[in-house]
Amino acid sequence: MSIKMVKKHNKKLRISPSLVAFIGTLIILVGGFFLSYNYIQEKKVIAFDYMTNVFYNGQELVNISENEATTMKVENNLPETITNDYIGYLSIPKINLNKGFLDLRSKENDVDKNILVVQGSTYPDVENGNLILASHSGPSWNAYFNDLYKLKVDDLIYVSYKNKKYTYKIKNIYKQEKVGTIAIYRNYDKTTLTLVTCTNFDSKTQTVYISELTKIESE
Repeated sequence: MSIKMVKKHNKKLRISPSLVAFIGTLIILVGGFFLSYNYIQEKKVIAFDYMTNVFYNGQELVNISENEATTMKVENNLPETITNDYIGYLSIPKINLNKGFLDLRSKENDVDKNILVVQGSTYPDVENGNLILASHSGPSWNAYFNDLYKLKVDDLIYVSYKNKKYTYKIKNIYKQEKVGTIAIYRNYDKTTLTLVTCTNFDSKTQTVYISELTKIESE
């Protein structure tokens, strides 16, 4: 009697193969979900970074308008030797920015590596010239201009170049749609500094900061 009861009890504890298969399938599905979720999240980060680079593509930053290109002075008196070292520094104390820039002919003069000196720029020692600097905004490691949105008219910007300190004051800030070129509205009787970056949280526009030279000091 007792033996039959034990056998009967053991029979009740047996798990059917279909239930085992169901549980196994459920575990696989749950595990697959979490693996897929992590994979998707990783791809989302990569995609976001990719789209950021598309929105802040250097090509959209470097093309100045034909009017600016034809009226700019180009007497930079550049040395024959091209250096890949910094030739000057941009400093904006208000946003704790202090970053070097290179010879515009340098292979390292790349918006994905450094602050870009836009082709057609003149350096600060050229009277009535315009130094145009561009950089990314956004979450990327090379988004040196991400905090420019904090700047206001009359804020000061400094450029160190050839042992001299150039002080600029912001005169105008405006946005433009990304159409492949930048229209620079400045006083051509003034020596200017132009900063260009993509507008924070707006993939369709870029922001231009026009500053005028107010003082030159020896360093």
